[in-house]
Amino acid sequence: QLVESGGGLVQPGGSLRLSCAASGFTLDYFAIGWFRQAPGKEREGVACISSSGSSTNYADSVLGRFFISRDNAKNTVHLEMTSLKPEDTAIYYCAADAISHSYCSGYRSRPYDYWGQGTQVTVSS
Repeated sequence: QLVESGGGLVQPGGSLRLSCAASGFTLDYFAIGWFRQAPGKEREGVACISSSGSSTNYADSVLGRFFISRDNAKNTVHLEMTSLKPEDTAIYYCAADAISHSYCSGYRSRPYDYWGQGTQVTVSS
């Protein structure tokens, strides 16, 4: 299973670091996607990192503010979120994909093998 952590309440302009940890399997051969869903809105793909870490992809709305990385030794993927805005408020989910693990193209619409339960991020003053 995948477990997200690191969410919380932060003021606009602040930062948070989300983590996605796997248990029961290794993330070495999975691409990881981060998604978010705000109330009343569709789920949105935020970022992706390939299994090797050589390929990443970001939504335009977070480009230059969010940074995805992975630590395969710790079986964990991180999403560093900086310059947070109120519109970043959402439940954030990570997902693992084995079939297309070597690249991130099309990550928003591909099927994923595992999903986490989500972690709430609230950006508010």
